[in-house]
Amino acid sequence: MEKKRKRKQLVQRAEERKPKPVRGGPTRTGNVKDPFPSHARPTPEECEAVRDTLLALHGIPPELAKYRKLQPLNDAVQPESPEPVLDGLVRTVLSQNTTEANSQKAFVSLKSSFPTWEHVFGAESKDVENAIRCGGLAPTKASCIKNMLRCLRERRGQLCLEYLRDLSVDEAKAELSLFKGIGPKTVACVLMFNLQQDDFPVDTHIFEIAKTMGWVPSVADRNKSYLHLNQRIPNELKFDLNCLMFTHGKLCRKCSSKKGNQQGKKGNDKSCPLLNYCKESD
Repeated sequence: MEKKRKRKQLVQRAEERKPKPVRGGPTRTGNVKDPFPSHARPTPEECEAVRDTLLALHGIPPELAKYRKLQPLNDAVQPESPEPVLDGLVRTVLSQNTTEANSQKAFVSLKSSFPTWEHVFGAESKDVENAIRCGGLAPTKASCIKNMLRCLRERRGQLCLEYLRDLSVDEAKAELSLFKGIGPKTVACVLMFNLQQDDFPVDTHIFEIAKTMGWVPSVADRNKSYLHLNQRIPNELKFDLNCLMFTHGKLCRKCSSKKGNQQGKKGNDKSCPLLNYCKESD
């Protein structure tokens, strides 16, 4: 009986890992409305083409690949324990308005200075600031972290966010949005990386590329771009496409919204493959 059950579980896991075909229509997420319902881009086919182009160019960076959903089929190979959700949230807060290298240093410094989140909770704000100063905006980020821990203790009685893993996307968003200083991009990053949910954060790099390619109207801001792209991009492409566009945006300056649109219209600069996908926005 035990062998049968184990075999059934392995079959189910194998089925889950099969590549899913890209759907032919737009993705709808919860009850959120698309702010640009008449803007029909990007299409699923465009998303897949851009994903494949950037994947061939960059590959998925190792520091992001570890968050992918797929795990080894071999039971003898134990997958890494997932990063605690609270760690992921704090890491994302520290990444705001600074370089990846500086935010990583700040997170390592914070964790080495305070063994647990209880220690951070009980520490003086100045001590927390000193621990994360190398990441920039230390007073603002320390205040955000302290407020977040205080709110979590008052609401849940413990400094842990693992309960979010059992919630729907909309429920998790609502919970994370209760913390002062936690905006839509931070929430989306935690959803995609730490909660393994189908979400598409929009940072500066992705916003610029999306405007350049005409995936969002020229009047769109980052928040409306986030809402629109989450409706249009198929769920099965969101993680890879997000990581690849983010990586490309850091490395390529030719596809910024100002220069990229001009070069895309001329059609004579092929040094950035994304310029091939440029079309004028509404």
